Amino acid sequence: MAAPGTSSADRLGVTLLFSLIAHGVFALGLTFEFEKPAPRLPSLDVILVQSANDEKPDKADFLAQSTNSGGGTAEAARRPSEPLSSPIPKAVAGIAPVQLETGAPKPQTPTDAELLTQKTSSFTVRTDTANPDVQSRPATVDKEFEQRKLEMAKLAQEIQRESEQYAKRPKRKYISANTKEYEFAAYMRAWVARIERIGNLNYPDEARRAQLHGQLVLTVGLARDGRVKSIDVIQSSGHKVLDDAAVRIVHLAEPFPALPEDKEKVDELYISRTWQFLPGDILRNR
Repeated sequence: MAAPGTSSADRLGVTLLFSLIAHGVFALGLTFEFEKPAPRLPSLDVILVQSANDEKPDKADFLAQSTNSGGGTAEAARRPSEPLSSPIPKAVAGIAPVQLETGAPKPQTPTDAELLTQKTSSFTVRTDTANPDVQSRPATVDKEFEQRKLEMAKLAQEIQRESEQYAKRPKRKYISANTKEYEFAAYMRAWVARIERIGNLNYPDEARRAQLHGQLVLTVGLARDGRVKSIDVIQSSGHKVLDDAAVRIVHLAEPFPALPEDKEKVDELYISRTWQFLPGDILRNR
C-alpha cells in the first residue's frame, strides 16, 4: 500500500533520478573499491640476556646482545620469560662430591689362620740404586793442572812487579823527523831551528880548514825542564872532528825550552836527528 500523499508522478521522478545516476556512472567509468590498509614498518625483536659464553649455537632461535648457547626443557622454541638464562655449559666437567665411607671397618667373622705353603716367594723387588758413572781423572792431568796454576801465579806476580818498577821509572818519549803529534812536532821544529842557528855561528874551524864534510845521526835526551841529560852518537860521520863538533853545538845551544804539556805526562824526551856538515860550511839538521 502506497504511502499517503505520494503520487505516481513522484515515483516516476525518483526512478528517473536513479536511472540518470546509473547511466552517468557507466558513462564516466567511475568505480568503487575498498582502500587497502597501509603497510606495517619492519620491526626487530631483540631479547636481552643476563649472561654470555663463547659457544655459538648452530641455529639461533632469537636475537640478543650477546651469544649464549643456553638450554631449556620445552620442545619448541619459546621466548625466555625468566630474568636469568639457564645454566651455562662448562668446558671442564665439575667434580661431584664423593661419598665418604665410615672410618671404622665393618666387623667380620673370624677365619682360620692361613699357613705359609712355601719358603721363598717368586716375587722379587729390585732395590739397586742408580750409581752414575764418574770418570776418574788421571793423576797426570791433575799434576799438569796444578803446574799451570803455579805458572799463572808466577806470571801474574812478575807482571805486577814489572808494573810497579815501570811506575817508578820516568816516562820517556822518542821522536824523530817522522813525528805526527802537534805538541812535539812544534817543539822539535823550534829545537832544530835553534841547533842550526847556533851550529852555523859556531861551525868547527878545523873542519873548515880541512874541508871535512859528512853526516851523522845524533840522539839528544832532554829532561822535563829542557836540560840536556844525554847525547849519543848513533851513527858516526867517519870524522871525529865532526862528531865532537855536533856534541859541542848541543851544549852551546842549551838550555832548551821546557817540554810541552801533554796527556802522557812525559818526563824525558829523546830527539834523533841527522846532522849534515855540507860544503860551504853549512850545517843542516834533518
